[in-house]
Amino acid sequence: MFLGAPDGDTALTVLPGHRLLIEGAGAEAVRLSALGSAGSVIAAMIFVLPFSLFFKAVYPYIEAHMAVILILIVFLMLATEKGEDSKEKGPLAKYKYKAFALILFLITGVLGLFAFARESFMVPIVNFGEPSILLPLLSGLFGSSQLIISLLTSSNIPEESVSALKLSRKRILRGILTGSAAGSLVAWLPGLSSAIAALITGLIAKVDFDRIPLRKKVPEPGKLKSSLYSDPYAGNPETLESSKEFIISNSGVNTSNAIFGLVAFVVIGRTRSGAMVAVEDILGTNTLDLSALMLFFAAMVLTALFSYFSTVWIGNNAHLILKKLDYSKLCAGVLIGLAVMVYLFTGLFGFFIFVISTPIGMLASFMNVRKSHAMGVILLPVILYFL
Repeated sequence: MFLGAPDGDTALTVLPGHRLLIEGAGAEAVRLSALGSAGSVIAAMIFVLPFSLFFKAVYPYIEAHMAVILILIVFLMLATEKGEDSKEKGPLAKYKYKAFALILFLITGVLGLFAFARESFMVPIVNFGEPSILLPLLSGLFGSSQLIISLLTSSNIPEESVSALKLSRKRILRGILTGSAAGSLVAWLPGLSSAIAALITGLIAKVDFDRIPLRKKVPEPGKLKSSLYSDPYAGNPETLESSKEFIISNSGVNTSNAIFGLVAFVVIGRTRSGAMVAVEDILGTNTLDLSALMLFFAAMVLTALFSYFSTVWIGNNAHLILKKLDYSKLCAGVLIGLAVMVYLFTGLFGFFIFVISTPIGMLASFMNVRKSHAMGVILLPVILYFL
């Protein structure tokens, strides 16, 4: 919310969070995120049994047509891309941003094919287990690229940050339910991260969440302080409410995906996240008895309870610390730290992937298309695998 440096699963939360931050409601954005996460835990516990029975019955059919399903999801991503609202004329104008989205998807897809085929080239400097090529890929596409954009825009943290919730109960409930449902869906399908599920919730919330429009006019006082970009939606109550609902949904997506990743591990014996791979390695099996499963669920509920209050507290106090720091130097420090981490954990080849991933990740902002199309880095290799 405050730094604009997400990982692959939370990349889509950046601009709605920044939008609220600019309006002086960064603490509210953090509180909404905590609320969406905690609410999705409750929703997931309610729907875990019916969803488990349903997916256990239909998964053989899903697996048999996995490539077609993934292609349809990619088609949905591309077809719903509208780019920046413009008055461009001509028969091909409306296809411009769809073409840009396709280009970004294919470029990142080829990058993924190249990187996954050479994963064995990684020789970590510091060994904490088997290195993953996803670290440099997603750190470059979604982390360092956004940090550099933040440095270029010269954004500043407002002096004040309101934490009071100013969103209707209807929107809060809808955000929790849509996020929980979308997160539970992607937990059963390979190659689909929470970023893709968040795309679906973003369409429901009717907000173009991960786009940085080019400046059209000089920003009004109190609006985005930027040398290159501005947000024409800032100050629009409907857009702000949509942004708030999306933040709730996206947090619900991530939490629900984590919970149903465990359910998928138990029901179909497949790992759909790094956390579940770690669980499988620790247990030495892909099966859990009822007592172990209940222990996992109890841990999730307790974690949700404690993390809600701790996240709200951090959100209420983070801006007090951050506003005393130089924002550009802070972003630069995080960028350097990210680069060092990638080099230590993945070696020279991983650092090379990180370096070439970064400018590719920046393309979404300059093309003015959703950054979720960069998930082609995983989707294209997975689609080709199932074909």
